[in-house]
Amino acid sequence: MTLSSRARGLFLDIAPLRRDRDYRLLWSGQVVSGIGNQVTRLALPFQVWVLTHSTLAIAALTAVQLVPILVFVIGAGSVVDSVDRRRLLFITQLGLAACSLAFLGLSLAPAPPLLAIFAIAFVAATLGTFDQPARASSIPRLVPAERLPAAIALNQLNYQAASVIGPAVGGVLIAVAGLPVAYGVDVLSFGASLLAIWRIAPLPPLGGAVRPGLAAIREGFRFALDRRVILATFVIDLDAMIFGMPTSLFPVLALEVFRVGPAGLGLLAAAPAIGAFLGALLSGWVSVVRRVGRAVVVAVVIWGLAITAFGLSTFFFPLALVFLAVAGAADVLSAVLRSTVVQLATPDALRGRVTSLHILAVTSGPRIGDIEAAAVAAVVGAQASVVSGGILCLLGVAAVVRLFPELGAHVVEDPGTVDRAAGTEGPA
Repeated sequence: MTLSSRARGLFLDIAPLRRDRDYRLLWSGQVVSGIGNQVTRLALPFQVWVLTHSTLAIAALTAVQLVPILVFVIGAGSVVDSVDRRRLLFITQLGLAACSLAFLGLSLAPAPPLLAIFAIAFVAATLGTFDQPARASSIPRLVPAERLPAAIALNQLNYQAASVIGPAVGGVLIAVAGLPVAYGVDVLSFGASLLAIWRIAPLPPLGGAVRPGLAAIREGFRFALDRRVILATFVIDLDAMIFGMPTSLFPVLALEVFRVGPAGLGLLAAAPAIGAFLGALLSGWVSVVRRVGRAVVVAVVIWGLAITAFGLSTFFFPLALVFLAVAGAADVLSAVLRSTVVQLATPDALRGRVTSLHILAVTSGPRIGDIEAAAVAAVVGAQASVVSGGILCLLGVAAVVRLFPELGAHVVEDPGTVDRAAGTEGPA
């Protein structure tokens, strides 16, 4: 193998975009609507702050958006497994577009009621609890097993790019044209997603639909508990996020530890996202990894080491940013690898429910981590909180490896021979 071919192997594999039409459509629509979504995610707390000048109001907005995820996401998974996922995606995207249109309407009012903003945010978050598992569990139906890791990495690249571009675009739009235009751009961006979903083939349940309800939810829980390698991916991610996530301490670190001011705070927030974007861009090698469980462990260890090193680098701010970027890259690679394990180990009939559990873990972990980091910092200081969190993360990885030997031993077979009973068939 030549040096140039090895270098090409490092870059993200775009084969799913070239070879899988329906995946290409879904991904392309999400490129546009994802940026629009990030614009609204920036505009909404900005609008609440302008109206109230209260950080408590912003905290309340966050709580309003979190509650539907915690309450509805598990039940949403049983719905995803019982209906045509393409149709469900079309309905949720249409509903989310209507929510953004409602935000636009409220932004035109001179004094929009805060309660109305919160109500629409609650509805949008509820729709998102159905949209996310439907979208994620559709991917293995759109690409064959050998291209699933690349497809998941492309989704991560899509999300990370939108997370960088969307807020930048949103900030300019709000500053130059105002909130109504920012919300209007989001509304228009849904056109690309709706058109893409309309053009892909139907995705009905395979092998008969399940009836949504408690029995279906219990079945999803039992499957995740019985497949210990899936459970292990949830636990190791919670370990990384609860102990290693220092986001809530960035303001304190920027102003009192590094003493770099608001501009430095922006760099602290951007560094993990930039690292994640580069990690996704250089993830071409994940498609050939067979010992995926061991790779997950290595990625989380790198995350923990990078967070610890970040906490110890208060003497040189640029070095601290490098370690944050490394942590971001490790996190996105862990996400790709964990998603690969979950999707390939779950039959299609259960993917919606298991994916919902995955989303619950991924969503709740960082928020619990913010609370943990802030609480520890209140006792021992921000720097010690970061360092101790990184060390606890590494100790947690050791505990996970010991309690779940199935993770380290997990091997993905040659994708060409993956058992079709796992429900990983690609397009016809």
